[in-house]
Amino acid sequence: MSEKKQQRLARWYFGGLASAGASCVTHPLDLLKVHLQTQQGGKTSLLRLTGKIIQEQGFFALYNGLSASLCRQLTYSTARFGIYEVSKQMIAPKGEEISFLAKVGLASLSGAFGGFVGVPADLVNVRMQNDIKLPPENRRNYKHAIDGLWRVLREEGVRRLWGGATVATARAVLMTVGQLSFYDQVKLFLLDSGYFGDNVVTHFTSSLTAGAVATTLCQPLDVLKTRAMNAKPGEFQNLWHVVTYTAKLGPLGFFKGYVPAFVRLGPQTILTFMFLEQLKLNFGFVVLV
Repeated sequence: MSEKKQQRLARWYFGGLASAGASCVTHPLDLLKVHLQTQQGGKTSLLRLTGKIIQEQGFFALYNGLSASLCRQLTYSTARFGIYEVSKQMIAPKGEEISFLAKVGLASLSGAFGGFVGVPADLVNVRMQNDIKLPPENRRNYKHAIDGLWRVLREEGVRRLWGGATVATARAVLMTVGQLSFYDQVKLFLLDSGYFGDNVVTHFTSSLTAGAVATTLCQPLDVLKTRAMNAKPGEFQNLWHVVTYTAKLGPLGFFKGYVPAFVRLGPQTILTFMFLEQLKLNFGFVVLV
């Protein structure tokens, strides 16, 4: 009789903690991405935009909206990672592999729920990041995430907290499919090849691939979501209005900010899964296989 091996599985909240930790590192890239997506004209480069922000607002302006970013990850990512991991463990309680289609299905459901839950914090996050590019008299000047949520609720109503929810939820589905299901599948492929072990190299390669897939899937919806959330009340009549407004820039308008999006999402995805694997290794619960 063969000796059973121990395997560590993630707890439901590990994904939210790992994503929040990653956001502390990648937040400036996320802020730059929002700036590039919300400009309607011009071709400001990433380096020029970075220099302009630091020169006019100071270095820490690159971390504007960090509290909202953390709030978003602790709602959005905790929900989607949590549902995905718990669902997988219900289907395969000892960590057995499930089919790729099953992973995509679970990721889609998890992303839809997580995306909807995270919309209010995401809305405040986009606004706080975009605030520093506006004239002083037009800035919203939210003090932090909670202040932003309260002011949106008080000044614009509860429905506005979920402004852009349709696009954000659709994007979250694609993001979760790209990140979670592809990470698991690429990691499985590498381990089965016999050339890789369950180590940092495998985790890095799998998460980098997942980040590239997720960026490509999500960029058009990410642009629409950012515009919808940053809009003033009544600026856009509906989602189609946002689409036609963006289309004036041509097909590439839907991929505006792609490079900083990938530069941001690549490290975000890598760090998230690196942190997640360490949390599993040190604090995950053990099953015998």
